[in-house]
Amino acid sequence: LVVTNQDGKSQHKNKEAAMKVLKARLYEMQEQERLAKETSERKSQVGTGDRSGRIRTYNYPQNRISDHRINLTLYRLDAIMAAGLFDEIIEPLITHYQAEAMLEAGI
Repeated sequence: LVVTNQDGKSQHKNKEAAMKVLKARLYEMQEQERLAKETSERKSQVGTGDRSGRIRTYNYPQNRISDHRINLTLYRLDAIMAAGLFDEIIEPLITHYQAEAMLEAGI
């Protein structure tokens, strides 16, 4: 990445102006990378929307909830729905995504 500036006669002012432009360009590049990564993560979580890309199945005859993203199956659908115990479904999902993020970060 190269920035040149020859607006004025003073070398110091030209250098200062060039550094401001360089910082702005670097910030813009980092912001674009961050947005691209965020968009990619969002698309991977949402999926395509077709039937094969299902997220969760609520099977009332078998009293079963299955979260297909993390292969979690719970056989107490009635209790979870009646008491609002959705943390039993959400907590393992959060833990899974946190573990994935740590692996990607090399932690």
